[in-house]
Amino acid sequence: MTTYKVGYFVGSLSSTSINRILSRALIRVAPDELEFSEIPIGDLPLYSPDYDTDYPPAARELKAAIDAADAVLFVSPEYNRSIPGALKNAIDWASRPWGQNSFDHIPAAVIGASIGQIGTAIGQQSLRAVLSFCNARQMTSPEAYIHYSAEVFRDDGEITNHSTEEFLRAYMGEFRTYIAMVLTVLPRRPAA
Repeated sequence: MTTYKVGYFVGSLSSTSINRILSRALIRVAPDELEFSEIPIGDLPLYSPDYDTDYPPAARELKAAIDAADAVLFVSPEYNRSIPGALKNAIDWASRPWGQNSFDHIPAAVIGASIGQIGTAIGQQSLRAVLSFCNARQMTSPEAYIHYSAEVFRDDGEITNHSTEEFLRAYMGEFRTYIAMVLTVLPRRPAA
């Protein structure tokens, strides 16, 4: 049984982020073959090409964390019908300098929660456009726009609604299968 390292991004910097709660729920229902580590984005300065010849430590750590992962998972809210500025900033850092794009060919999945009825549908489309330019290999189905309710999602990631739990379990199962398929064709590291 192969274990895959998944680096995950929580797009919100809020200490009470419902997407952080969603990330806990996803980890709880994920297949055992997936090993998770959060890739923090809160300490990054705003990206500027002026840094391209000398990345600050937080940006070097970001790129190293992505390079150590077999796949990435984006768990993000929608801000103003797009992606949060902190997440876009992290993607800009990781995809630069030119020719050193950390997202090139990496298996990626996008999911998000909102208290609104359409979840994070429009924000996810914005994120998918950015990741497409970065050449990430995105899982396009199933799509997952999660309507968040405190009655369904406990702070520790426990899911109290059976159909929601089964949907998220299936989503993470599909992500595991997708990672294996992509890495079969486009290995992240040379074979030992």
